[in-house]
Amino acid sequence: MVSEKIDDFTKIQQLEKEKRILIKKLERSEKNCLELEQINQRKEFFLRQIIHELEDSQREVKEKRQLEQTLIELKRTQAQLVHAEKMSSLGQLVAGVAHEINNPVNFIHGNLTHIQQYSQNLLELVQLYQQHYPHPVAEIQEKENEIDLDFLQIDLLQILKSMNIGTDRIRKIVLSLRNFSRMDESDFKSVDIHEGIDSTLLILQHRLKDNRGCSEIKVIRNYGNLPLVECYAGQLNQVFMNILANAIDAIDEVNAKTTQQERKENLSQITISTSMIDLDWVEIAIADSGGGIPESIKKLIFNPFFTTKPVGKGTGMGMAISYQIITEKHGGELMCFSAPGTGAEFVIRIPVQKKVYNLV
Repeated sequence: MVSEKIDDFTKIQQLEKEKRILIKKLERSEKNCLELEQINQRKEFFLRQIIHELEDSQREVKEKRQLEQTLIELKRTQAQLVHAEKMSSLGQLVAGVAHEINNPVNFIHGNLTHIQQYSQNLLELVQLYQQHYPHPVAEIQEKENEIDLDFLQIDLLQILKSMNIGTDRIRKIVLSLRNFSRMDESDFKSVDIHEGIDSTLLILQHRLKDNRGCSEIKVIRNYGNLPLVECYAGQLNQVFMNILANAIDAIDEVNAKTTQQERKENLSQITISTSMIDLDWVEIAIADSGGGIPESIKKLIFNPFFTTKPVGKGTGMGMAISYQIITEKHGGELMCFSAPGTGAEFVIRIPVQKKVYNLV
């Protein structure tokens, strides 16, 4: 019995010992848990701080990108405004010069008809005198010989005819200048697309002729039967001017690298084709025999400030503004089809009648 009590007492002591050990372990565990919790709190604090900093950084990056995009848009808008102002000033100058030239040329051209008739009457009178008085006095005969009357009678009419052709040519050029500038047409108007193309070609005529050390560029007009098209005529003419000027540059660049014999064998030409896509849309395609455009460049040609021309010869805004005029101002399409060595073709598609667009 005593032995059992001793065993129980021993067990109790053992249990108390184990209890104390467990309590210490528990205390250490609680302490460790507390320390871990404090560490986790510090980690969570640092993590939140890092997340906050990352969010701030992302906002800064986003704001920076937005600012960069805004800056690009501002530069683009500024360049467009400068270009538009230049074109407006040019249009006003062209319209003013055309107006100033038009009046005196019309006066000269109108009076040439009377001069031609008066000259014809005088020559007929001289011929009558020659028939009825075949032997004039010596003084008259000397004057006839001096002025070479026979030659004068023939050449006078030829000169008047040449002057008439010349003044008529000037009148057509003046008309083309006025059609190209169209300063009085700020709104949509129904116009003849072919008239705008022809006016632009006439202005570029000096660059198409073989008088610049380059081969003559032949222009092939494949005009379809188009109705009058509602458009901003002056702006559309700017697009024609930009595309045709670039086509001439591309052809000149190829010709500069070839021999005269090669240029004879491969004629330089620009083909302009117009057609109706359907009842509502017209298409103007301008193709050149230049060197073509690589794919890497073709996807950039409508970007503002992009140019392949030397410094001082290109602003990189011509095609960008042309794209804006066609797509935004007219609700149409401007596409480029090209590959190196095959030339380039620019295709313009615009609606025949004005549609409602949210334009700025």
